Amino acid sequence: MPAKPMNDAAGEATPEGAVRAETTPAEATPEEATPAETTPAEAIPEEAARAETTPAEATPAKATPAEAVTPLIRGIAVLRELTEADGTLSLSALERATGLARSTVDRITATLARMDYVRVDGRDVHLTPRLMELGNAYLSALRLPALLSARADALADELDESVSLAVADRDGIRFIHQATRRRAMSLSFRIGDLLPAERTAPGPLFAAEWTDTDWQHWRHRRAADPRDLSFTAVPPRTYGAGERDDEAFAARTEEAAANGWALDDQLIEPGLVAVSVPVRSPHTGDRRKIACVASVVSHTSRHTAHDLRTTLLPRLRSAVTEMERELRRTPPPEPGPPPSNLALWTGASKQQLGRDFIESLARGLTVLTAFGEGRPELTLTEVAHATGLARATARRALITYEHLDLVTTPSPRTFTLTPRVLALGFPPLSRTSLPEIAQPHLADLTSRIHESTSLAVLSDSGEEIQFTARVATGRVMSVNITVGTRLPAHATALGRVLLADTHRDQEQLTSIHSQGYALVDEELEEGLRSLAVPIRDRSGRVVAALNTAMHASRHSLRACVTDLLPELTSTATRIESDLHTASRFTHVPLT
Repeated sequence: MPAKPMNDAAGEATPEGAVRAETTPAEATPEEATPAETTPAEAIPEEAARAETTPAEATPAKATPAEAVTPLIRGIAVLRELTEADGTLSLSALERATGLARSTVDRITATLARMDYVRVDGRDVHLTPRLMELGNAYLSALRLPALLSARADALADELDESVSLAVADRDGIRFIHQATRRRAMSLSFRIGDLLPAERTAPGPLFAAEWTDTDWQHWRHRRAADPRDLSFTAVPPRTYGAGERDDEAFAARTEEAAANGWALDDQLIEPGLVAVSVPVRSPHTGDRRKIACVASVVSHTSRHTAHDLRTTLLPRLRSAVTEMERELRRTPPPEPGPPPSNLALWTGASKQQLGRDFIESLARGLTVLTAFGEGRPELTLTEVAHATGLARATARRALITYEHLDLVTTPSPRTFTLTPRVLALGFPPLSRTSLPEIAQPHLADLTSRIHESTSLAVLSDSGEEIQFTARVATGRVMSVNITVGTRLPAHATALGRVLLADTHRDQEQLTSIHSQGYALVDEELEEGLRSLAVPIRDRSGRVVAALNTAMHASRHSLRACVTDLLPELTSTATRIESDLHTASRFTHVPLT
């Protein structure tokens, strides 16, 4: 049965041959799956079908293509519900939210846990930093955060105000970068958050490029959700949307098109004001498309909307000019290395876990990671090659993603990710800290070695360490240290590992740096033995240290190196992997 026409990000119909352009009849067979994994599209529960639709998609439900991968649709629904719940839900709550059977929810979460996208802790399911690789694929393919975030951060420092970058997501805006100020009254928007266009400053600028179809979609969504209850990142309206509101937004759009900037005067909530300027793509012509919109956001106790226009708008425009210059002068990157052996990994996982592992879901999710820096648009052949999947399998995943508006077709033969990929866990995970990343890994390490474990960072003075995460073992006699405790850096294994990265003029620290660990035997306290290894950021700089401490009678010095060190090193590697994924486009606080 041929795939039905899909809708692209602008709401325009794309040719039904877009996904089929490279597919021969022999390859058009459905992906092999067990009956338990694949059911007819019409058998999807009503609640699960609703879960396929994101807030900005409050239009009549599109018919599910016959070749769509049902387990993939259900897996995406689970990830979206977890995202809307700020990253954590119980298994029973997921069952209610998605309308799926409990056995299906259990199999989906087991598969996602195998991929390290979620962590199942008892009856609760938590999103994990590894899931951010899906959003990272979109952001790296987009390139805008990598090219423009430094200038946005510099502008925020210059103005001492929050600065954001946003892209259009149909009739909403979605943030791709945030440079916020730390104040008692600060912004809570996160990378990946979706806002209704009519309640923002960037919205009118994007709406100036809308087609008639886009405006129809917007009006339908407004009628279906007049109080914006489905946009969880903003407070709901105190009253329903009316005709005068629609007219006001249309008027703001005309003004924005004429002025080249737009204001938000307390449209989201009282006291919040913003001014926005479009950053246009480097293509020539009088009507260059908007690549993203840069905004300065404040509150009325610091600036009125008039102040923003007269005082901060000129400086914002100057920064946008530099951003556009950066886009013009930066050549396209060489394609980075695509994922490898993913098909082999999913096959091996299926053999190991059996029925609890939904291979079609795992394979479908790997398709999103095929995109990235230097790979913003891919053909079906390129997607299949990057993932190691059969073309028919990759094709069915792309059909599914087109249906879910996670993928669009800029040309008849190529595919690209949409901003909606950021709705898969990125907002709650974008605010994670290093202690939050490390805590479950510390718990796992403690359960294996039966000793207390800790994470620490160096103080600003460099003379002390501060414990930022800890898991104690259940012993009668254990090391009694709490989070926040400070100890002299030179007398601890944690401190010596941290000092060894910057103070290599001392022979002892040089040795620690070269061997990759520190072992301190009864120097801080009699009977206390401690072993520590470094935690490095994406640049290779040591930013924290992981240790275990115990009474000297429980492990000899040799046993610490032969038995405990490999366990600490493997745990540090897992923490670093999560940190590197989480910090690619976000700032991860160390404390």
